[in-house]
Amino acid sequence: MARELTTVVPDLTFAESPRWHDNRVWFVDFYTHRVYSALEDGGDLRVEAEVPQQPSGLGWLPDGRLLTVSMRDARVLRREADGALVTHADLSAHVGGHLNDMVVDADGRAFAGNFGFDLMSGAPLAPAALLRIDPDGTVTPVADDMWFANGCVLTDDGRLLVAETFGNRISAFDVGVDGSLSNRRTWAGFGELPTETDVPSALGQLVVAPDGCCLDAEGALWVADALGNRLLRLREGGEILDEIDTGTGVYACMLGGADGRTLFACTAPDFAEEARRNAREAALVAVRVDVPHGGRP
Repeated sequence: MARELTTVVPDLTFAESPRWHDNRVWFVDFYTHRVYSALEDGGDLRVEAEVPQQPSGLGWLPDGRLLTVSMRDARVLRREADGALVTHADLSAHVGGHLNDMVVDADGRAFAGNFGFDLMSGAPLAPAALLRIDPDGTVTPVADDMWFANGCVLTDDGRLLVAETFGNRISAFDVGVDGSLSNRRTWAGFGELPTETDVPSALGQLVVAPDGCCLDAEGALWVADALGNRLLRLREGGEILDEIDTGTGVYACMLGGADGRTLFACTAPDFAEEARRNAREAALVAVRVDVPHGGRP
């Protein structure tokens, strides 16, 4: 059955990291360097923060303070009660390429991925570490050999799922009470790891390029397929339960809205920095689905 996508916020450069928090949809716009929030229908659009080094993943500490990734200088920033942004953690000693998406748990621990290589300059593909940021700002590598760790979710039963965009897979970990990760396995696999290290050739070897993702209340995972112009609802093992054609590139998604059944998604014609920086062709869109939000974020 065809689904109707509606535009919530138009005229963006490259939207990413949508979240539903305090009855508003939050997201970032890379090349205006802003964190935004809006009502479910896009009304009352607010600039929540300005991040000069390019915002990405969003989350909140238990006391309600906002955390945001600052991609280019590999920091996680914290918004204080007066609105000031301060450094929560410096991850620069642990990353290759830009810092990427992030999920924050109920105790204020964050898990963040990074590119592993300079994507926009055409550097060869390389794996990277997944990093944990404790509430005091301590940074600890908790997994290696991540092939462009991207969207991350935490299940209610204590698992971390990480979309590896260049890995043809979604990986799962058990999360210990101390935030340690164990029992790594493939939650959904779509093909072999790329054998080519130049990005165009590696992209050609991807069956699904899982980017931003979110859980629903039945434990299924909605995933933005960054190369397939589609949103996929997956069961563990990789079975496709539902598919929504977005008609253009889609890079992240999040369930929210008043009843948790509005699937927000970030769309753009492509992810090329030079093309997106001066264009306003990206948007935050939405589509209604049957099963409400689950897990975190």
